[in-house]
Amino acid sequence: MEDMEKKQLSVVIPCFNEELVIEETNTRLRILLTGFIEKGLITDFEVLYVNDGSSDGTLEILTGFASKDKRIKVISLSSNFGHQAALTAGLYNSSGELVVSLDADLQDPPEVIEAMIEKYNSGYDIVYGVRSNRERDTFFKRFTAQFFYKLMGLMGVNIIYNHADFRLMSRAVVKEFKKYGEINRFLRGIFPSIGFKQGVVEYAREKRFAGTTKYPFKKMLMFAIEGITSFSNFPLRLSLVLGFINFIAAIMLVVWTLVTKIKGDAVPGWASTVLPLYLFGGIQLMFIGVLSEYVGKIYMEVKRRPIFIIKKTYNLRGRSKDGGRRMGPQPPLQDDQST
Repeated sequence: MEDMEKKQLSVVIPCFNEELVIEETNTRLRILLTGFIEKGLITDFEVLYVNDGSSDGTLEILTGFASKDKRIKVISLSSNFGHQAALTAGLYNSSGELVVSLDADLQDPPEVIEAMIEKYNSGYDIVYGVRSNRERDTFFKRFTAQFFYKLMGLMGVNIIYNHADFRLMSRAVVKEFKKYGEINRFLRGIFPSIGFKQGVVEYAREKRFAGTTKYPFKKMLMFAIEGITSFSNFPLRLSLVLGFINFIAAIMLVVWTLVTKIKGDAVPGWASTVLPLYLFGGIQLMFIGVLSEYVGKIYMEVKRRPIFIIKKTYNLRGRSKDGGRRMGPQPPLQDDQST
């Protein structure tokens, strides 16, 4: 167990258009974390909100929190960089010996953090919040989610089943996380690959307190593609295998055509010519698309752009504001406006 004098807890919360829920989130967290101090689980805490280019009143509400309580920190990004980039920005700027990542919608109940801390005290460096069931999901969402996790496992990706981005990390884990430099971020795959002792805490997910989901089907599909192509080259190997099968089938078709020609039999219609063209052409185009996805990732990586750009911070003096650049130490932003 860590010395109590070092037991500060950081809670990192990415926010995108969360004005309907964020006040309830902040109230529940402050009551909960104050109770942790009274119980002796931690000695202090900070709640670090990352405003990911919200277009509603989220930032104004967050800055109001920060003006009343120095333990509430706010990072405002210059644009909408996406959930994984916003979460990265918060983790980079966290300072606690324990760090918890949590979504703002309260579907992952903050009260579970207590069980995570107890798990950490037992010697675990990463503790994953895992849903015990998906009874609240629609049939379609439950089916697609379970299919995604099973598919990732079949492709050799080390991923925690039914885990999203609700997790506790030790400072040592966050330090190692900062060494991961890719701009294409899939944190559910990164953290299991870091190592250290890892455990699980199960919980029942709640309904969203207010607002609407930020992950419609289109975004969920793109997120799944991001995860697969970031941590597995299985699709490329599959294209090689199917290409070889296509090659064998084409050889067999050539032999059949020659035999038919020699025997003097008429070709039995246009289907025997057109259908193989559609089949082989479709497979080729599909895997050209797979290859393009990987080439596109390489293209994005070699440009070495920052993962995120910080526009302004509140109550974060002295923290890293390097914009998530990936090659060596970077200077702060020229227009740093920390308050």
